[in-house]
Amino acid sequence: MNRRHCLLGLLIILLWAVGGNGDASSDTEIIKKLLGKGYDWRVRPPGINLTIPGTHGAVVVTVNMLIRSISKIDDVNMEYSVQLTFREEWVDGRLAFGFPGDNTPDFLILTAGQQIWMPDSFFQNEKQAHKHDIDKPNVLIRIHRDGRILYSVRISMVLSCPMHLQYYPMDVQTCLIDLASYAYTESDIEYRWKEKEPVQLKKGLHSSLPSFELNSVNTDLCTSKTNTGTYSCLRTVLELKRQFSYYLLQLYIPSTMLVIVSWVSFWLDRGAVPARVTLGVTTLLTMTTQASGINAKLPPVSYTKAIDVWIGACLTFIFGALLEFAWVTYISSRSFYKRKKMCSSRNSLLMETKQALIIPNTVVAQFQDQPSDVSSLFRNSKFSPLLFQEVEMGLTSSPPDVWIRRHNNGKTVTEVNGLLNHTNDESAELIIIDAKHKNRRFIWWNNFKNVRLIRWVRHRLDVDDNAKRADLISRVLFPTLFIIFNFIYWIKYSQYHVPAAK
Repeated sequence: MNRRHCLLGLLIILLWAVGGNGDASSDTEIIKKLLGKGYDWRVRPPGINLTIPGTHGAVVVTVNMLIRSISKIDDVNMEYSVQLTFREEWVDGRLAFGFPGDNTPDFLILTAGQQIWMPDSFFQNEKQAHKHDIDKPNVLIRIHRDGRILYSVRISMVLSCPMHLQYYPMDVQTCLIDLASYAYTESDIEYRWKEKEPVQLKKGLHSSLPSFELNSVNTDLCTSKTNTGTYSCLRTVLELKRQFSYYLLQLYIPSTMLVIVSWVSFWLDRGAVPARVTLGVTTLLTMTTQASGINAKLPPVSYTKAIDVWIGACLTFIFGALLEFAWVTYISSRSFYKRKKMCSSRNSLLMETKQALIIPNTVVAQFQDQPSDVSSLFRNSKFSPLLFQEVEMGLTSSPPDVWIRRHNNGKTVTEVNGLLNHTNDESAELIIIDAKHKNRRFIWWNNFKNVRLIRWVRHRLDVDDNAKRADLISRVLFPTLFIIFNFIYWIKYSQYHVPAAK
């Protein structure tokens, strides 16, 4: 009984082996028959449009691809790396080996060394490329019974991507993958995208890029004309948006802080020279170093980028704060030596100023045509003896013009030295104008100063020290200008339009 069971098992194994060898032999025979003496892989197969005599038209090649990864987007060399599974499908009637319903297999798979005709496709913007061979060549050639051929290969390429960096780092780049035939014109090969899902993306590819985000993937045609003919071409358009968060944390916020730190010098005493100089120079050098690090990652383009405008503005504000300290030091020293010179040379008040000396609510006395009689006016006026002494000394060298502005209508000005009016008016204002500056060029300025807002500002800045006044103005002026610059900058560069691909 056991012997009978053993013989039956051996018979089943033998039949299975014979049947398997018969199938393998059948596939081998079909391939040998197809690629035998009558087939020449160097000749293009005829088209499928039987209405065209001869070659029956161009070979229609249907293309689709699976993008596996996008990496190494290089702004300096303007290129990027992509890994994809590239598929082509066409019909070669010479390789048809069966009919519907027969016992032939649905398709055959060719191995390495078995050559058939394939389109000479190439990527027009490719710089470097290679096929993957680990651990076997990642190539698939499948022949269907009706003569349809599927060619699939895994490729890694470095493609050129011309970039427009005017809005960097808020830019959106358009990178292309162009596919065309190298030798066959459109009368021999016609490329078409697959109707359903011509370009597939690996799951998670949109957010897997380190510095970019894949916004969209579109397909288009790019048929090109050259001196050798017109070639069919397919184009894949990748829209890549740069991730702004990195630059916000690494550039914009630190540079803004540096600008604000440079304004601290406005609150320091002007006598603290080492502190103010150190603060200004340190922030300036830090901003310059940061700008050099950013520009090292960019190509030396001839146009101005958004990041150049920002860095230039920050450097200008920091440098302006340093110059403001130099100006404060200058006018402080100038005022000191000027006061010292006035005390030593006993120059008059009228010789040291270009503006009018206005003495309100004075009692104007009668005086003669001689300029020396003006002294009696001051003796009868309600002001300090020290002011009278200074004006009296000024009258000995170059007598001024004396005017009275009456308060009756607020506009009438009567000349006193010219004997136009000699009446006393207790409500008048006495105006003494230097003879060298007796034009009316300051009238518009006096009217401007009477505006309520201007009067409030002047009251806040009403300090005797010009250097201190410069610091007070800078505390308001610099932040205001920086806020205005930010408003204009972000409105302009946040509205970016993607340039059309050519």
